[in-house]
Amino acid sequence: MPRPARDDSATRRPLGQVTTAEDAWPRFRPPAAVVLLVPVFVSLLVQVPGTIALSWWQRVPLPSAVTSVALAAASALLLLAARRFPGLTVAMVAVLAGADLLIAPFGGPPPVALVFAIVGAVVRGARVWALVSVGTVWLAVVVGAEFVGVDWHPARIALATVGLALCFALGEGMRARMRGAEERRAQLAARRRAAEQEERTRIARELHDVLAHSLSQIAVQSGVGLHLFDREPERAREALANIRGLSATGLDEVRGVLAFLRGDELGAPDTAPLTPQPQLAQLAGLVAGRSGLGLAVVLDDQLAGEAPPSAVQTTAYRIAQEALTNVVRHSAASNATVSVARDAGDLVLTVVDDGAGIPATASERGGLRGMRERAELAGGRLTVGSSARGTTVVARLPWQGAT
Repeated sequence: MPRPARDDSATRRPLGQVTTAEDAWPRFRPPAAVVLLVPVFVSLLVQVPGTIALSWWQRVPLPSAVTSVALAAASALLLLAARRFPGLTVAMVAVLAGADLLIAPFGGPPPVALVFAIVGAVVRGARVWALVSVGTVWLAVVVGAEFVGVDWHPARIALATVGLALCFALGEGMRARMRGAEERRAQLAARRRAAEQEERTRIARELHDVLAHSLSQIAVQSGVGLHLFDREPERAREALANIRGLSATGLDEVRGVLAFLRGDELGAPDTAPLTPQPQLAQLAGLVAGRSGLGLAVVLDDQLAGEAPPSAVQTTAYRIAQEALTNVVRHSAASNATVSVARDAGDLVLTVVDDGAGIPATASERGGLRGMRERAELAGGRLTVGSSARGTTVVARLPWQGAT
């Protein structure tokens, strides 16, 4: 029974883009309007009805009651400016709250607007504004209460002071939490960028190895075909047939690399790669394909039938492939030798040519950097020696692979 096709359009990402936990589980953030308006509505609901009810209960004269209700409503509405002017807002709310404490009705509802103003000012970086304004107003209220005939119990003053301190502590805690969240988001973004860059490098390395190998062989074979087209048409035909085979193989390899990078094999265990990963046994074919047009390449296999794990073989093959590609394209060499040997716990791959060498001013890029990255990812190292008599590339890879 055929399997239903997967719909990956919603989850598939472009090559090189990495999914993080932050992407998979986006953090909920309320709209900015909600964050701004909720403190205003809560303050109005607590302060205004409470002040009206208490004024009626204490039989407060109408002018004092209206003034107290107006102060409660104004302190709540001032929170609308808290986002743009947090320092000025906490100062004005503190003044209004302090004035409300000195007029009837006494013992009214808690100044919720002042709590929101203090916390908001500290969170938004206006800590000094909040400390100076609230401290000054509270001191003025405590001293001024004696002059307006308000008798406060010392315990009430102490509790109010502790409450104000708790507001500042709450603001500091929220600010530290937000700063920590911002740092974590910045670290996640940096890790995602590093992972994406690493993935792009891996994609570039895989495609470079496949395309450089196939195209350089096609270039050699096309040169052979052009050189022999008139004198030896049969050999020219053979070169064209080789070009056709190389282009087909290269296309399959590119498709296999892209399928692997996209993850098409995930969830499809019955799907095999289009082309298997190359092994050391294929070095003989690689060497034979590089010979021609005045370049003789020799394979010196000293392994005596031994073979490291498949991943190590693939890494060594790719390094040899890229080194020979550089010999064909850049060295103008007449002879090259590829040797593989085991030295204790290492697989040693050496590619030597008698070409022009690498200029001392040349920067390491492209193929050389890709070979070095492959060796390091396998837990090994790559050394390149160059002189006017040729270039030597030596890759030492752990026989059992990276640990």
